[in-house]
Amino acid sequence: MKWVTRSHVHVDRVACPWLISRFIDSEAEFLFVPRDNISKVVAESGAIPFDVPGVELGHHNGKCSFEIIIERYGLTDPALLRLAKIVHAADIAEDIDADPLARGLEAIAVGYSLRFPNDLENLSRQFDVYDALYAWCRLQVAVKD
Repeated sequence: MKWVTRSHVHVDRVACPWLISRFIDSEAEFLFVPRDNISKVVAESGAIPFDVPGVELGHHNGKCSFEIIIERYGLTDPALLRLAKIVHAADIAEDIDADPLARGLEAIAVGYSLRFPNDLENLSRQFDVYDALYAWCRLQVAVKD
């Protein structure tokens, strides 16, 4: 399935493809286009839009797209829910201090964008960061049980 979002990825536009490819659609193909071209790409390709204003899988009711996708697809893994708190805080500027890891994730996102301005290359490199962070979240929720 094709998925489309705005170009120039940042926290939510990396976290969402990671979530989609790891838990929803292992064959996902991601398209990154200028904001003004999203509707055209959706119409032409049937791609599912995410992290775009006004779409189902975007920000709603104070939640970032990562959280909305978790809800929409009924994902209940406690480690994913822990990761969602980190992604939310890193993605929503006014909530940056709501999680102690958020500023670090934000810094990593900025650094990767500077090093790898090509969105697909950025994704391929940052997925390791999210795999590692998810592993840490799994450990954290296991310790609390």
